Amino acid sequence: LLEKMADVNLKEAALIVGVVAACYWNSLFCGFVFDDVSAILDNKDLHPSTPLKNLFQNDFWGTPMSEERSHKSYRPLTVLTFRLNYLFSELNAVSYHFLNLVFHVVVCIVFLKVCKLFLDNRSSIVASLLFAVHPIHTEAVTGVVGRAELLSSIFFLAAFLSYTKSKGPDNTIVWTPIAVTVFLVAVATLCKEQGITVVGICCVYEVFIAQGYTLPALLDTAVQILRGKGSVPFSMLQTLLKLIVLMFSTLLLVVVRVQVIQSQLPVFTRFDNPAAVSPSPARQLTFNYLLPVNAWLLLNPSELCCDWTMGTIPLVESLLDIRNVATLTFFCFLGSLMVFSLRYPGDSSKTVLMALCLIVLPFIPASNLFFPVGFVVAERVLYVPSMGFCILVAHGWRKLSNKSVLRKISWVCLAAVLFTHALKTLHRNWDWESEYTLFMSALKVNKNNAKLWNNVGHALENEKKFERALQFFIQATQVQPDDIGAHMNVGRTYKNLNKTKEAEESYMIAKSLMPQIIPGKKYAARVAPNHLNVYINLANLIRANESRLEEADQLYRQAISMRPDFKQAYISRGELLLKMNKPLKAKEAYLRALELDRTNADLWYNLAIVYIELKDPTEALKNFNRALELNPAHKLALFNSALLMQESGDARLRPEARQRLLHYVKEEPQDSNGYFNLGMLAMDDKKDTEAEAWMKKAIRLQPNFRSALFNLALLYSQTGKELMALPVLEDLLTYYPDHTKGLILKGDILMNQKKDIVGAKMCFEKILELDPNNVQGKHNLCVVYFEEKDLIKAEKCLVETLALAPHEEYIQRHLNIVRSKIASLGAMEQSSLSSDGTAATEAKKNSFHNLKEAKSEKTTTQSTVDNKEHSKNKKPTEKSSVDKETPKKSTKEIKDIEKKRVAALKRLEEIERILNGE
Repeated sequence: LLEKMADVNLKEAALIVGVVAACYWNSLFCGFVFDDVSAILDNKDLHPSTPLKNLFQNDFWGTPMSEERSHKSYRPLTVLTFRLNYLFSELNAVSYHFLNLVFHVVVCIVFLKVCKLFLDNRSSIVASLLFAVHPIHTEAVTGVVGRAELLSSIFFLAAFLSYTKSKGPDNTIVWTPIAVTVFLVAVATLCKEQGITVVGICCVYEVFIAQGYTLPALLDTAVQILRGKGSVPFSMLQTLLKLIVLMFSTLLLVVVRVQVIQSQLPVFTRFDNPAAVSPSPARQLTFNYLLPVNAWLLLNPSELCCDWTMGTIPLVESLLDIRNVATLTFFCFLGSLMVFSLRYPGDSSKTVLMALCLIVLPFIPASNLFFPVGFVVAERVLYVPSMGFCILVAHGWRKLSNKSVLRKISWVCLAAVLFTHALKTLHRNWDWESEYTLFMSALKVNKNNAKLWNNVGHALENEKKFERALQFFIQATQVQPDDIGAHMNVGRTYKNLNKTKEAEESYMIAKSLMPQIIPGKKYAARVAPNHLNVYINLANLIRANESRLEEADQLYRQAISMRPDFKQAYISRGELLLKMNKPLKAKEAYLRALELDRTNADLWYNLAIVYIELKDPTEALKNFNRALELNPAHKLALFNSALLMQESGDARLRPEARQRLLHYVKEEPQDSNGYFNLGMLAMDDKKDTEAEAWMKKAIRLQPNFRSALFNLALLYSQTGKELMALPVLEDLLTYYPDHTKGLILKGDILMNQKKDIVGAKMCFEKILELDPNNVQGKHNLCVVYFEEKDLIKAEKCLVETLALAPHEEYIQRHLNIVRSKIASLGAMEQSSLSSDGTAATEAKKNSFHNLKEAKSEKTTTQSTVDNKEHSKNKKPTEKSSVDKETPKKSTKEIKDIEKKRVAALKRLEEIERILNGE
């Protein structure tokens, strides 16, 4: 009969699906907020590249269970579903929210099946509908991390349903459902820890429902046995056997769970749960008061809040506190229900008893009564207890609706409750749209929680609204003056606003709030590990001042002394040591950090930068490759390894360098440096058309890109398109009027191609204004004087040039020609200078490096500290320009010049590789 009643027909399932869809459709438009960021966005266990075994070695947030900072929340099966989401849609939030919605539908349908074991059909549907629409569930359903509750609940209810089939005819034991129950309990526990509490519900069901005992009957039997007036009934022995099997399997699960957390409870601070570190009787009074608070949230879910930590609920520090009345009232009501359900036989008392079991037992792990948890109140942990609440309400409604006087009003009240709850749920979902909307909605409920003010500030900070963010961070410090994190946030925001002095003051306040080291006592047990970042942030701030580098290093070392496993301190110290020109010590710091975390791609990248500083490109490339093995999309490793390959001069590495740059521009399509360096590679490979296209793309993205403009002009000049180079050079010199190499190239083209002696002369004179000792500029100006037939001025100019570069043979030769010309005033001498004008071109072999143009940003290491100081490491280089060409020559002479030019350009490319970045 129970089996038949417990069936859920298609119409009932469709009704539940429709109601859930109507209440939660807008959850599909929400993003990843609050805890979702740590569990989804920052969790490497979701990535296909992470071995599956890591899911069973790490906690819910991707932190190894062995680490002290781990929350010890072991939910590998829930993380596995996140990983499946990632496999199909990566970080598209819609798929994650949709799967949560589906799981909620499944829970509601399975819950309806459970309700039918204790309620009539109509009341069961009422209970299931109330559960489906209850606003308290928005955190579990709309918040992606709430999936742990949903999955655990499915297997929790399935385990209970399986156990109800363990009683055979004539009270025999059916072992298969019991074995299935034990398996499902284990699965539920691997989804979330509270899954194990279903064993207690099965025990209560077995004794008081399946066997039909009441508490007085059990006590009477026990007394009779103790007095020796009776023996234990066979049915009771069978019950005991089943309970022993259940309890033994539970004990086994507990032992395994303790082994997983390595017998360590998670470390929480007074900010997470103030009552947990309070003295008696405040601790006991507060924890007991939290029970009626949770009950009130179920009864009246009008003011919901995503975060109840810190000062949300003030401590109950005295027996005279008026809130103790609520605690007494709650326990009186709960006690009366328990007495009714345990003392009296009948269906009503059985229904109430199972409802109470569903409320009380699953809530015990989150109650703080046996061990502290990392929160004061959390709405999502009420997901399973609300099932018992819904059964109680449905049972009470049935009692009222059966009375003819109250029938109509009971239906009206039920309709009103379901409608208002559904409306509240629909409205509440929008709060989870973004972090800003979520935390602002929380502040409407509670303004005494500094964490909420901080989180609104973080949301604004992510949108680069630093001025507004600062207001919320400052408010957090006023609400909770001893909140180290709030002062750190203020300091970081001041830094973002370039208010260095105020930033340092805020960091110093945060540092002063850090507890002093007590010999023999673990530091991490008294302060959140992330608070140690105050040393990192302060050091990062002051190291901008070259005179305070040692002071910054002292701060890093202080953080390391507090926590020798503080990886970020080693990373940041490595960066500083590089800045202090101590690459060997930087290498030591990074190697120490790698001992703590060999799966961190940024660390391998930073070590590669150290090897570049140590002039060991081979080892640097190996470390870049290791970084890319761990993170194939590591942008800086892609870019810098490609440059290293390009600079090596090894033509065999160019195809791989090109592939990495193509990958880089795919990841960073708006970064002109990627396209520029693809152009440089194409120039190396003599692919002039491709090089031109890449350079133009770089210039489109960054019109004032100095290196791209110059090299595009140079490319045109080398490929016989000198006149196309002129407008590019005009753009270059508009942005950079003092660009010497650009002026030389422009003067060269004007004189040789445009025959614009005046224009060329202006270019060379401009060069000498900028640098009076520029040999090329001065020599070319001498040639201009010669072209103007001012031989005396040309001679004087060449004498001055020779004084600047006495070893340059071509200048001496040109001087001799001019003097010979002055002496003879014959046409042959002029032709001689004209033909020998190529000497300037020959001189390029010795002076190309003076024309080398490079756009180079200093290579630094990458930091992952919360102040977000990341530097892009780019070392793009320009090709050298050629020297000037002198007046017209014969066909034979022109061919000779071209041969020399080709030879010079070939030499240029070799020098370019050697002198990259200079």
